[in-house]
Amino acid sequence: MPSQEDALLGKIALHYKLVTPETLNAAVERQGVLQKPLGDVLLELKVISGEQLKWLQNAQQQYIAKQGGGAAPAPAVSAPRPSAPGAAAPAPAPAPRPSAPAMPRAEGHVVNLPTAPAPKPIVAAPRPATTVTLKDILQRGMEQRASDVHIHSGAPLQMRVGGNLKELKLGQLSAKDVETIIRQGLSEEEQKILEENLDYDTAVIIPGLGRFRASFYKQQRGYDAVFRPIPARPPTLGELGLPSSLGKLADFHQGLVLFTGPAGSGKSSTLAAIVSMLNESREDHIITVEDPIEYVFAKKKCVVNQRQAGKHTQSFSNALRAALREDPDIIVIGELRDLETIQLAITAAETGHLVLGTLHTNNAIRTINRVLDVFPPKQQSQIRAMVSESLRAIVSQRLIPTTDNTRRVPALEVLYVKPAISNLIREEKTFQIRSVMQTGRADGMMLLDDSIDQLVKQGQVSASTARRFAEDPKRFPG
Repeated sequence: MPSQEDALLGKIALHYKLVTPETLNAAVERQGVLQKPLGDVLLELKVISGEQLKWLQNAQQQYIAKQGGGAAPAPAVSAPRPSAPGAAAPAPAPAPRPSAPAMPRAEGHVVNLPTAPAPKPIVAAPRPATTVTLKDILQRGMEQRASDVHIHSGAPLQMRVGGNLKELKLGQLSAKDVETIIRQGLSEEEQKILEENLDYDTAVIIPGLGRFRASFYKQQRGYDAVFRPIPARPPTLGELGLPSSLGKLADFHQGLVLFTGPAGSGKSSTLAAIVSMLNESREDHIITVEDPIEYVFAKKKCVVNQRQAGKHTQSFSNALRAALREDPDIIVIGELRDLETIQLAITAAETGHLVLGTLHTNNAIRTINRVLDVFPPKQQSQIRAMVSESLRAIVSQRLIPTTDNTRRVPALEVLYVKPAISNLIREEKTFQIRSVMQTGRADGMMLLDDSIDQLVKQGQVSASTARRFAEDPKRFPG
């Protein structure tokens, strides 16, 4: 239950339409977990800006002072929001008390709020000629079931549907318009980071829509951004169209499990589905290191701590070194990017932890070679031995357009590391792993081309599309 001061702050924010009742409800629930003032929670969720929080706190203090400095009941407010920063508010008229779910109800007489100037918007730049907002654009993309929404300076808005880019019928925006629109998703601190670094990755919460993974960057015409919707809860294997047999990945208690594929192949969603299974079936400590945090895992049976590189920790490698002292059972790495991160992941897997991570590689054999090749030649023998003992499985996947081009379906390559494969890794004979996988179907192994062939036989994918994604295109004539 929020304090009376927090209730007052929430009422003011509701009245001036800085938050919606649904957003306020979510913030109050989050406040119960974080045990922070409501204003700080709203700021952390990027619902309001720093300037807006200062204005709310100022209005709150003015009201409390007007009431004689006593405890502040939640007020019934009726003053309309001023039309521009610094503008005087018109005289208030009595109005019904606005509802605020999950906030204490107002008691006592009806009063009016102080007529303080309205908070400045997050974007200091003038409003663009177009009336399109960031929320409008993202909502239209979600209505079209887009996997990504592109906002480009001086070019038409685009969305990716079924793996193909299509124009979003909201007109073309100038560089100035785009800069104003995309900054609606950034706090003041994040705006400064973008201006200094010229690119910035983060997660954005749009009230009333949901959570998005966002990448902001500058190009020759101005600022651009790409937004990817993130569901409120992690997906299941069934929802992703993946076989239930992948659930055996959640049976490992130590070792290294890798999810690979090109960008946009769905590997992060598959990883999230397995982590969700672990969260539901074990009583373990899970630490994730991501950039940015994508799916948010609520506590079920496991304790889940999620850290964002650059925000909660300086880097992936720093977080992994610290994780080994934080008593984790499961470590989830958003991306194995460099030598140090890969080395720490292997070390963690060797020391009895279950380590799950992603890599941008095209198949299981290339994944093994990529892990080995990042190390200098003098370490190769030692690393081969470590990988052969710690690696448990590799899942490599693609998302392939269906015959009607309305959606994409997953094609998988699955490798489970058995003693024969461990020996091939140690003996520098990874090129022979493919033949072992062909004879390992009983163990759940599958080659990518076999998975694509099943999709073709089921009529989900055409032969011409199969050739584009297959390792051996000649296998799919026609």
